[in-house]
Amino acid sequence: MLLAGPAAAAGGLVHAKNFQADARNAAKRKVPVMVLFTTPSCPYCEQVKREYLVPMQKDPAYRTRVIIREVTINSTAPLTGFDGTLTTEGAFAAAHKVFMVPTVMVFDTQGNAASEPVVGLLIPDYYFGYLMSAIDEGQRKVRGE
Repeated sequence: MLLAGPAAAAGGLVHAKNFQADARNAAKRKVPVMVLFTTPSCPYCEQVKREYLVPMQKDPAYRTRVIIREVTINSTAPLTGFDGTLTTEGAFAAAHKVFMVPTVMVFDTQGNAASEPVVGLLIPDYYFGYLMSAIDEGQRKVRGE
């Protein structure tokens, strides 16, 4: 049985549905939006979620630093872009030139890239640092620092 909405998010990441609404929320909180681009058959994507992003999403300290969403790059699921345009998850990924997974991108509240993408799992010992660096850069851009 598939779970939707908050129940599904309890064990995984919140799947992107409306980046325009996420951006409004991010602007109020002065935080960036971090997006994990995945495919269902990617073991490295699952590892990134399990070891890094789901724990981050559950940690109250990160709620004041970043909004985390997931996008499936080959999906035709509907998605509202940062500018309010209706699109699909796959088209959103293609528009941002995401073809390798896992890829993590951090966006400002206007939908602009706010840091360099983190492509692949890279070196697991340093991966958390790469994510923190991307979040920190995103925060500086959102807060105009």
